[in-house]
Amino acid sequence: MELDRLFEERRSVRSYAELPVAKEDLLKILEAAKLAPSWKNSQTARYYVAASDEMREKLRSECLPAFNQNNSANANVLIVSAFKKGVSGFTPEGEPVNELKDEWGAYDLGLSNAYLILKARDLGYDTLIMGIRDSESIRKLLDIGDDIEIASVISLGKRDKEPVMKARKPMDETVKFF
Repeated sequence: MELDRLFEERRSVRSYAELPVAKEDLLKILEAAKLAPSWKNSQTARYYVAASDEMREKLRSECLPAFNQNNSANANVLIVSAFKKGVSGFTPEGEPVNELKDEWGAYDLGLSNAYLILKARDLGYDTLIMGIRDSESIRKLLDIGDDIEIASVISLGKRDKEPVMKARKPMDETVKFF
């Protein structure tokens, strides 16, 4: 698919058709996420994939608020998006290089997530990035160590209806030229 078309077609989908995500496609999506640039190629993004019915339901019911449980009800896969703390934005000795500190890890993860959601769309799937979640419950359920920062849960599946593109702010509100 042409890149501009991917940008135009990608939406945050909150209603999925009950169709499976092919394992081969899921691996391609996760492989694309690995190709994203990162701080000194540190590759700190981490993904925890709930693909089985049992684990997906536990993650939804125990770790997401009711509205996100509803938003991801028919999603065929839930992906916990996280990053290894204290690496991106730090010297090898563990000293922060500037005031952003671990925010560089979040920045890198955002790039990785962008690759993930665009590859998903390229393969005919849709996503929703849910930042409102119970990170401690997720940590416990998936046995994620304290050295990992949990950012979001991404639902993945095929849209069951065409979502509307919401209006975007005009360029003069978001960009300044000098």
